[in-house]
Amino acid sequence: MRKKLRKKTRSYKFRLYPNREQRQEMETHLWLSKNLWNEMLDISKRQYRDFGMFPSIGSLQIISKNSGLHSQVAQDIGIRLNSGIWRYVNFLKKKKETKTKNLKTDKIKRAGFPRFKNITRVKSLHYPQSGFSLKEKKLKVSPFGEINIKKHREIQGKIKTLTLKKEPSNKWYAIFTAEAEPEPIAENNGTKIGVDLGLINFAVFSDGKTIHNPKHLKKHEEKLKKKDYKLSKKKRRSKNSKKEKRKRAVVYEKVKHIRKDFLHKLSKELVHDHSLIALEDLSVQDMAEENYGKSINDAGWSEFANMLAYKAESAGCRVVFVNPKNTTKECSDCRTLIKKDLWERQHNCPSCGLSINRDLNAAINILNRAQTTSRTAICSRNSQNDKVVLSTAGSAGSNACGDGVMISSLKQEAPTLTC
Repeated sequence: MRKKLRKKTRSYKFRLYPNREQRQEMETHLWLSKNLWNEMLDISKRQYRDFGMFPSIGSLQIISKNSGLHSQVAQDIGIRLNSGIWRYVNFLKKKKETKTKNLKTDKIKRAGFPRFKNITRVKSLHYPQSGFSLKEKKLKVSPFGEINIKKHREIQGKIKTLTLKKEPSNKWYAIFTAEAEPEPIAENNGTKIGVDLGLINFAVFSDGKTIHNPKHLKKHEEKLKKKDYKLSKKKRRSKNSKKEKRKRAVVYEKVKHIRKDFLHKLSKELVHDHSLIALEDLSVQDMAEENYGKSINDAGWSEFANMLAYKAESAGCRVVFVNPKNTTKECSDCRTLIKKDLWERQHNCPSCGLSINRDLNAAINILNRAQTTSRTAICSRNSQNDKVVLSTAGSAGSNACGDGVMISSLKQEAPTLTC
């Protein structure tokens, strides 16, 4: 029996232009959301302290009835709080189980207990089902009325949810999620390529092509320093302080948009020109916490990998993440391991005499591992009744590692830049 394809879910973000009255009312609703969250959290903690159990979703929904918010928004706050509490409870259970069985707790997804929020931590109003309707130039949202919207592209599929989000720059955005029928995957007869991400160069490809690291944040560093200095001279929580914070947020937002534009253009070009893209499965967060955090976050490695993964779905491309261990040390010709310091930019192999750029050598190794693993996984799948799931063309977030073991998508390398 043929398996039914799942519907495709996409998000669409559009700029909103509320008038003064609408803006004030939307900000009031953010304040009410903050109050409702804190009230529900306080009741949950007191109930657990007195009776040893947390309130149910139904109990939280009763609290939300007289909050002054739209019913959809108020109910969503209760659902999010309840899921946050139980995520923490399940985390503690798993941690306890692993300790009793003497297993490692590194792979458990960490979760913290929900915290009380101030107004700066409440940024959005979520409508999970209804309470809104979209026209060409107007978005009608209850209870704010018709808000001007810049709908710069058409939404494909049926709109399911709406989120009104306020950025630190005081700009408002509407984020829709839409569900569409799956489209047939186009064939991609492009070449296969390995990508080594770095800081000196953003990316070096196995075919020899190099993408320079634009260093977006560094270009605006002096401007941001001036904004920080002006902000430090303002009285805390004053009107002038809020104005300076907004001006600084505008600069950060500009940097973010420039970075996203660069990553979107590069990822789109790659998925349409290549049938297979291989990357290292790096633990970017751990690496950023260890060393060079500012530069790594500015480069946007995780964001780039995510873009490749979801864009490959409609481009007929396959994205494979391989085990990053020794990709720089290993010779791409004879597989001899050669230790290198970070400052050594050339790979010189004493065994076979190969002399190439170290990043190019790593990119070739990444591609070789992806191709080897694909063949290994296909053999395993055929011999074990399809137990090994290998993504076909167009599947986002394909996984692979050098020894044929499928590992989690996105970022699992040890935090080091010298391997």
